[in-house]
Amino acid sequence: MSKYKLIAFDMDGTLLNSEKRISERTLEAVNRAFDAGKEVILSTGRCVAELREYFKRIPGLRYVVCSSGAILYDVKEEKILYSNSISIELAEKILAESKKEDLMVHLLAIESIVQKKDIPQMERFGMGVYRPMYEKVTTQVDDIYEYYKEHPFEVPKLNLYHATAEGRERTRKRLAGLDLVLADAEKTALECSAAGVTKGTGLLRLCEHLGIESEETIAVGDADNDLNILETAGLAIAVGNANEHVKAVAAVVVNDCDHDGCAEAIDKYLL
Repeated sequence: MSKYKLIAFDMDGTLLNSEKRISERTLEAVNRAFDAGKEVILSTGRCVAELREYFKRIPGLRYVVCSSGAILYDVKEEKILYSNSISIELAEKILAESKKEDLMVHLLAIESIVQKKDIPQMERFGMGVYRPMYEKVTTQVDDIYEYYKEHPFEVPKLNLYHATAEGRERTRKRLAGLDLVLADAEKTALECSAAGVTKGTGLLRLCEHLGIESEETIAVGDADNDLNILETAGLAIAVGNANEHVKAVAAVVVNDCDHDGCAEAIDKYLL
């Protein structure tokens, strides 16, 4: 048995294959880890509403670091253990700047809030593969700007899905002076989180809650928004489809997400 007590999986491009599913082989490995007394957690940019179907798929799952580290959630107790959100003032500034580009706004709290008219355009915003999920789990409003004006709240995470990579860079420059963490995701997405929030800080909060050391954890990921948690964990693992930034910081590269890289990570390094 290895020294590692916990493994944290990114979802999209890591635990989920190209069809956004957990394979049977990977699920069997996850269950073996639970049976061995190990913690398996999700570390994801998704919010709770977008994870509920996976809570059913992985009944042994207890903890998730979601909204890119802004929320630490206890699945069994159905409660937030920790949160760090973007202030209303900052969210209003982000939304004001977002009007200058061709993009789709996504507000993530416990629920997932989008603009109804953007759903049919998700392919144009580089998010077409997620459309079936968004149609099922999101709260869809007529005008997201008016909605937020009428229902302001501190936002754990705010995503901006652009029509082009160039548009994303222009938005990044406009937001650069604000006290935020900005991370690239997907093809043209820009993720906005409160200052100091990363998947890595979420992992540290969970380690504190569980009474374990970060050196006793493994993190597995594929994209730039996984870099901090990979650098925080005791062992950093990249799936084979990970980008070059992730592979550069990883100690180990396993198979890609379509060939059960996460099962390999569990069997070789957690168990």
